[in-house]
Amino acid sequence: MEQTYMFTENLDVFLVRLCVALLLSGLIGFERELKNHSAGFRTHILVGVGSCLMMLLSLYGFENFIETYDNIRFDPSRIPSYVISGIGFLGAGTIIVNGMTIRGLTTAASIWTVAGLGLVVGAGMYGVAILATTLVLLSLIFLNNLEKRYVSPYLKNTYVIIAEESVKISALLQVFDDQSIVLKRFEIEKEPHSRKTVYVHVERKQKVDESALLEKLSHIDSVVKVTRRK
Repeated sequence: MEQTYMFTENLDVFLVRLCVALLLSGLIGFERELKNHSAGFRTHILVGVGSCLMMLLSLYGFENFIETYDNIRFDPSRIPSYVISGIGFLGAGTIIVNGMTIRGLTTAASIWTVAGLGLVVGAGMYGVAILATTLVLLSLIFLNNLEKRYVSPYLKNTYVIIAEESVKISALLQVFDDQSIVLKRFEIEKEPHSRKTVYVHVERKQKVDESALLEKLSHIDSVVKVTRRK
């Protein structure tokens, strides 16, 4: 009965903190959902609310035992520390390694951050949680756009080559080698209907005769389409 009274007494605190955690983590998850990432709206909400729940357990779940038994000592930081370290398995599940390309690091970091938000909200630090959410959203939305507009164009170009399965990769590389073009990364993705897409990333700060390059690539046997993407 004493535990039920304690829960009823703090029910308004629990409700407010869980709802705030849901709202803030949901905002970050919604941004990931819009960009069609593996961990989206629901995943971020579950992580944020679950972390908040663990923090509430850490702060309020053992009050009766501490008050009843004088020899009991409890460290309220122990459960949150396991939440932070344990959330890594969920973040690792969103990371995809494809050849030399790694995707999902930002989403994994956002999941880890949402876990931290849940813990902070569970501790009642609303101001810090709202400030952190604002900074995370600004970073995810605006910094990504700034990077695409101002940074990426000066660092690399990507040539996208759609070809039949029988295309000789050595012939494609030879075209770039003939112009002494330094490649930054090279990726191959299999497509339906016996086709493959080849992504050739090159450093932008080098002389490239683009018209000649595209013409030579398009004349290679089994090449269907060649485009350049910034």
